[in-house]
Amino acid sequence: MKVIARIALIPCLAAACMGMAQTGVTAPATVYVKAGHLFDATSDTLRDNVVVVVTGERIVKVAASGEVAIPAGATVVDLSKAWVLPGLIDCHTHLQARADKYDPINEVKQTPFDGGFNGVVNARTTLMAGFTGVRDVGSEPFFAVDLRKAIDSGYIVGPRVVASGPGISITGGHGDMNGFAPAVSNMMYPAEKDYAIADGPDEVRRVVRKQIKYGVDVIKILATGGVLSAGDKPGAEQFTYEELKVAADEAHRAGRKIAAHAHGTEGIKDAVRAGIDSIEHGSLIDAEGIALMKEHGTYLVADIYNDDYILGKAIEFGLPKENVDKEKMVGRLQRENFAKAVAAGVKIAFGTDAGVYPHGDNAKQFYYMVKFGMTPAGAIRAATQSAADLIDRAADEGTVEAGKFADMIAVSANPLENVTVLEHVGFVMKGGKVYKDELGAAKP
Repeated sequence: MKVIARIALIPCLAAACMGMAQTGVTAPATVYVKAGHLFDATSDTLRDNVVVVVTGERIVKVAASGEVAIPAGATVVDLSKAWVLPGLIDCHTHLQARADKYDPINEVKQTPFDGGFNGVVNARTTLMAGFTGVRDVGSEPFFAVDLRKAIDSGYIVGPRVVASGPGISITGGHGDMNGFAPAVSNMMYPAEKDYAIADGPDEVRRVVRKQIKYGVDVIKILATGGVLSAGDKPGAEQFTYEELKVAADEAHRAGRKIAAHAHGTEGIKDAVRAGIDSIEHGSLIDAEGIALMKEHGTYLVADIYNDDYILGKAIEFGLPKENVDKEKMVGRLQRENFAKAVAAGVKIAFGTDAGVYPHGDNAKQFYYMVKFGMTPAGAIRAATQSAADLIDRAADEGTVEAGKFADMIAVSANPLENVTVLEHVGFVMKGGKVYKDELGAAKP
């Protein structure tokens, strides 16, 4: 009976195979990328004359050009005169936001649809700037989740998105709507409050669980006050240690990372002790906080470029005096403390607060990371290998290695000699597909 069953199965398998052929199912295409100089982000050095073999969305081989036989008629991307790197990753973005709208009254005027339109434009702009991955850490519920789905499905163009929900805040804190009459505050975005405002450990647990229910990849909690908000102080603690510990435990129990917005000295230390995975901003960190971050392996994600924009163009776009004064207080200290953290060996991941300044200018931060203590290679690895590790994507992103997504960019000069060349990325490939080719590399 078993022999008969197997014989009967043969024509069925044959028919299935014929059906696949008839429906156009074919093997993934293979592309050969010639890299004149490759920074694969597995070390601080360049490799010359390398071929990266890409099949479908992934890299299958990386080898010296003499070790790869390229078949006649194969598809070749010729970057033999360029410097090739992994796609960059920005771990602190707000794709829903625009950097030319700072007037608080916009909170009342705008609808969630405005943010959706912004997101479509900002996602494309970010990818074309060479950032094939981002972590969106704060938007209306659940904009970033929906944007991630739309990009992953191919419906719109953008980077790979690791999505949070709205930043979780205390009542009256950095994430609340402060400065409005009670009737206005209560009418505005009641759903957002339900997913973002929490007072006490039990409410924190409920809000974290609700965000996870609706598909977030990462939890964002606002441990201290902030700069671009009303009625709070950047250095002031918001959540207690107990509340932060509950948030971290709930996130980790569900297999999610958790990021803490934290400018203030004590809030940073409480967040680290509570098990938070990354400190965002870290402006007023002290020596004890730096030591704690090293001990716990906590990442610092410091937005040390946007001080220039906030104290310049943002004022023209209506940034209130309260916010300007707060930025003047923390901006210089943030950069000085970033340098101390780098010197101490704290783990650094690249994050810029894109949306506070215009999307697409993300790479302008590299200059400041080098100015305040990092090597060019270290700064680039913060935006590749380290960033991928922080966002739990190290198996797929962050380096140019076999098995990873074929996310690669190229520039026309050596970024290890002048890191600002990354502000002008000429070639972008994401998942084996070329999205930008100003270098003429992919000509047939």
